[in-house]
Amino acid sequence: MVNSVTNLGRSGVFDWLIQRVTAYVLALYTIFLLGFMLTSDVNYETWSALFGQTWFRIFSLLALVSLGAHAWVGLWTVTTDYIKSMGPRFLVQAACGLTMFVYVVWGIQILWGL
Repeated sequence: MVNSVTNLGRSGVFDWLIQRVTAYVLALYTIFLLGFMLTSDVNYETWSALFGQTWFRIFSLLALVSLGAHAWVGLWTVTTDYIKSMGPRFLVQAACGLTMFVYVVWGIQILWGL
């Protein structure tokens, strides 16, 4: 078991639960968007109307945060499995974490126009 600062005190069960819950959220979001695109004439007006609704913005925000959490757990697992030395592993995990943080903040700015 890896006991390092990048684990943030989580357990394997907690990581497993995050992966499963976020996978369901991302699957629902994908199915909804696919269904929307198949059942409506997708153009700027319909796309803008969809993203203009508060419930869909919240759903998109939930999907965005789920994507970040899902990616973090997955990348943490891969880096702890394949990068054994603590220094390089920390640097790779810090770069991944920073990249995901920037993407989530950027996505929030796009969704909410902040």
